[in-house]
Amino acid sequence: MNNRPIRLLVVDDSAVARKVLTDSLAREKDIEVVGSAPDPYIARDKILALNPDVITLDLEMPRLDGLSFLKLLMKHRPMPVIILSSLTQDGSAMALEALQAGAVDVMGKPGGSNSASADGTRLAEKIRMAAGARVRVPSTPAPNVPSTRPAREARRYLGREIILIGSSTGGTEALKEVLVPLPVDLPGICVVQHIPAKFSLALAERLNQLCQLEVREAVDGDRVVPGLVLLAPGGKHLVLHWRTTHYQVRLTEGPPVHHQRPAVDVMFDSAVKSGVGSHALAIILTGMGADGAEGMLHLRNGGAATLAQNEETCVVFGMPREAIRRGAVQHTLPLGNIAQHIDRHADTMALPALGSGVRPALRTA
Repeated sequence: MNNRPIRLLVVDDSAVARKVLTDSLAREKDIEVVGSAPDPYIARDKILALNPDVITLDLEMPRLDGLSFLKLLMKHRPMPVIILSSLTQDGSAMALEALQAGAVDVMGKPGGSNSASADGTRLAEKIRMAAGARVRVPSTPAPNVPSTRPAREARRYLGREIILIGSSTGGTEALKEVLVPLPVDLPGICVVQHIPAKFSLALAERLNQLCQLEVREAVDGDRVVPGLVLLAPGGKHLVLHWRTTHYQVRLTEGPPVHHQRPAVDVMFDSAVKSGVGSHALAIILTGMGADGAEGMLHLRNGGAATLAQNEETCVVFGMPREAIRRGAVQHTLPLGNIAQHIDRHADTMALPALGSGVRPALRTA
């Protein structure tokens, strides 16, 4: 691997934004802003001339919008793209569509020079991650049809059972692939996805439209119940408390953990403190960094079942790699096999069907 700086092209119609982004990265010795472009047509020419490693892309631009340009780019010259999007409902929805179209990551667009400077370190981290990411080139997808199972009695649970999922870079699409096929008769599911504030609501709404399960952004005080997926809001930690018959979600603004809020480790460790023991299935998906690895180890040591996405299907293998390295992971599976594993594991968590008299044995590691 060579030691040359990562070559970055900034694509944004605002001259102020282009300068602010360039200036905020000037102190990063391993990142070189090789050029900028005010619209996709000029960006196309500069990509050919400058051969950048990574692009930052605004979505709202003249002549051709950023989303349309991204789709053309992924078709003809796939490369790592980080989306800079306005923190609005429309901007969030467009950003999620960009992730679906192949963008590696998304970041709230700085509102001015001060906020851009404050976000400079975070943007630099995303650029470094993007330079080494596995770019996912979308194919024409088959319709997302949830899997069907033979007619059977719906599974029932005592209440302690819970499924915990943590994900980061590449996770919005990974979550879709995991959650869409799942049936409704599962224990309650809590998800921490590293995502900017306000984007999480759009993600929850999108997943809710696609899934059989109900998916919504968590609200402070929510109960975790079967058939429901609660997604941590961007900017809030999701903490679980056991309340005699059920888990309750508390949302906090505590300090970031691994530079993240929400953080996967915060959710995982709160489940451990709630006495979840062997009643949890914890899953860690694609993502940059080490968030979730230590918490997953604590869960496994307490008896929980644990699973990680494999390297070949991750956009970024950082989080699963760290969990595996620490001995926290029992099973490593391709993304496309995880939903089936969850469904099968739910059989071991459920009460026996009425009249059967026997509860399935818990599987061993």
